[in-house]
Amino acid sequence: MEKIKEILSERVLVLDGAMGTMIQRRNLKDEDYSGERFKGHHIPLKGNNDLLSITRPDVIRDIHREYLEAGSDIIETNTFTATSIAQEDYDLQDIVYEMNVAAAKIAREVADEYSSKDPSKPRFVAGSIGPTNRSASLSPDVQDPGFRNVNFDQLRDAYFDQAKALMEGGSDLLLVETIFDTLNAKAALFAIQDLEEELGRKIPVMVSGTIVDASGRTLSGQTVEAFLISLSHVDLLSIGLNCSLGAKELRPYLQVLSKEAPFQVSVHPNAGLPNEFGEYDQTPEEMGREIGNFLEEGLVNIIGGCCGTTPEHISVLADLAKTHKPREAGEVVY
Repeated sequence: MEKIKEILSERVLVLDGAMGTMIQRRNLKDEDYSGERFKGHHIPLKGNNDLLSITRPDVIRDIHREYLEAGSDIIETNTFTATSIAQEDYDLQDIVYEMNVAAAKIAREVADEYSSKDPSKPRFVAGSIGPTNRSASLSPDVQDPGFRNVNFDQLRDAYFDQAKALMEGGSDLLLVETIFDTLNAKAALFAIQDLEEELGRKIPVMVSGTIVDASGRTLSGQTVEAFLISLSHVDLLSIGLNCSLGAKELRPYLQVLSKEAPFQVSVHPNAGLPNEFGEYDQTPEEMGREIGNFLEEGLVNIIGGCCGTTPEHISVLADLAKTHKPREAGEVVY
């Protein structure tokens, strides 16, 4: 943890871009997802991207390499939905430990490959922990607002198993991302703290929330300031925003985090908003101009991309990172 903290005090670090976007580019077929092992599975597996770490590790390895070639300092494991809760949709909850270990090992192997090429630029692996497809704060039934289809303990257990597997596979840090419900995130952080006790060491943790509309709130209704306060009891490596509305629209909320957060601040937004076909049109240059403004204002320490971003986007961000100083933690910028 001290190593990455030291580097963050010296320069802006670059996270990778979208894994799903790069997988979609490859036009994979059903058999790529199922492989021989899961052939004939009773639930269609196409679209279960996290399973590719087992059935098509070559695809995931190549995507990591593309992002590292583009200049990423941190690559995320292919595990955004690799919890027992999310994998219930495919009835694959029994293999989530294997799924996470496999994904972390792939990322570790490629990161080490690039670190050895240039020891002056170490590459890090962030174990990606998504929000799951359930909410501890919101009811999925509009007729029964008190109903919950998951509770805190279930979330904690699922997150603990995922976090443990990600660390076992070789992750340097954990990224609890795309948080739409802070109670889910609290369960994840509680699980990570339990894991730290079991391992007897500190795990660097990045946390990243998502804003769902122009009100500047998460899906569970929190403002960015409330989101920060809710999680400030944990000694985080960084807190930030990802996904959301696109880079331009995140600026006022990043200003709040940059002013008030005692941690490093990260941002990895979508490439704008999707068009009517669900595609992202924002070019690398357009995205670069928006994130360049964040860097000019000294708002952030870590930059990267979410939905719709590619190695071309990350390459532009990596060039920007070279020419700007990182935000100083706790510095008032407006």
